Amino acid sequence: MKTIAKLFGFDTTKHSVRAEVIAGITTFLTMAYILAVNPTIFSALQDMPQGAVFTATALAALIGTLVMSLYAKKPFALAPGMGLNAFFVYTVCLGMGYSWKFALTAVFIEGVIFIILTITNIRDLIVNAIPNSLKKAIGPGIGLFIAFIGLQNAGILVKSDATIVSLGDLSSMTALLAIIGFVITSVLLVLKVRGAMLIGVLITTIIGIPMGVTTWNGCISMPSSVSPIFAKFEWTHVFSLDMVVVVFTFLFIDMFDTIGTIIGVCTGTGMVDEKGNIPRLKQMFMADAVATTAGALLGTSTTTTYIESSSGVMQGGRTGLTSFVTAICFAVALFFSPLFLSIPAAATSPVLVIVGVFMVKSLGEIDFSDFSESIPAFICLLFIPLAYSIGDGILLSVISYVVINICCGKWKKLNPTICILAAIFVAKYIFL
Repeated sequence: MKTIAKLFGFDTTKHSVRAEVIAGITTFLTMAYILAVNPTIFSALQDMPQGAVFTATALAALIGTLVMSLYAKKPFALAPGMGLNAFFVYTVCLGMGYSWKFALTAVFIEGVIFIILTITNIRDLIVNAIPNSLKKAIGPGIGLFIAFIGLQNAGILVKSDATIVSLGDLSSMTALLAIIGFVITSVLLVLKVRGAMLIGVLITTIIGIPMGVTTWNGCISMPSSVSPIFAKFEWTHVFSLDMVVVVFTFLFIDMFDTIGTIIGVCTGTGMVDEKGNIPRLKQMFMADAVATTAGALLGTSTTTTYIESSSGVMQGGRTGLTSFVTAICFAVALFFSPLFLSIPAAATSPVLVIVGVFMVKSLGEIDFSDFSESIPAFICLLFIPLAYSIGDGILLSVISYVVINICCGKWKKLNPTICILAAIFVAKYIFL
């Protein structure tokens, strides 16, 4: 017990080994869908092998969660983030036309910057510079974007020359399977079944076999090599304005996603001290930063702290032992890549839509009666999915926030940092 106490911050008078183990498994079950979803999203980039992406995803989750367990000693798990992977694939690569190597380079730089910001506490300056209304709008905007992608992957929404987008053929096997999967997963969530999303994906995949949508590739195998994508950085455009914008966007989303997850879960479950402060907050940020850097080396998008960690915390997880168990689960999952890669896009699409539901909750915290706050927030919410770009949604919302408040004479609401950021973003649209 002394070893466990030292390694994981475990206190025998407050914590239970059984509760921590159950909590760790619960956390894994609620977030293991990323092992199926991440390779599916990256499959849009044909020169990134799905097997290699699966291995990189599992290893990034394993490393990040271990650092959280042993260094921060907290019950949070990490993995490549939803929304961040969509920005990587659909905005940077397919939208801006850059290679996945360019995007990996941006993620690596972001990780290094995050480490520096964590060490120097400069991150506080950036955090405080962005208005709360915009922070609350980014998550919902990404949620709508993710749901939009999920509906496209299922063929439920399709391209239209007349209306840009329209409803697809709901009688097709792919769309029908996705609808069935959405109903199944929704019911499991309503009934509070542990691992509802993963179970929903697996059941939908099985149903897809007789429907001809699922192609069975096997169950167990040795992990695919990450060598095709390991440390494949591209430094050609490292000093370009596009790289600055991409790095900042990765950093911004990762930072506020982590802040929101940690603060929300800790305050909601009493994991704060008598003054309301969160113990070992800096160590948790460092774990996130190290995980992002390691994930970039392995060949995947930004690795971040998962809100699904709250499921384990609700089960009684309070120490690093919980996240250690979750990390072990990801290590075991490495040997089941054929199983996860057999899962069709129609089976993961419902998860993308439901994750969107989770991410829109913060909309209720925006004061829509104050138009100087709600209009920029709405621009962020609107442009992320409709412009098919998380970056543009954030940039345009920051610009609009500064311009509207300057024109209304509300100078006191602005700070030098956000004004400088707005000026940089305006220059980006003028000169690029």
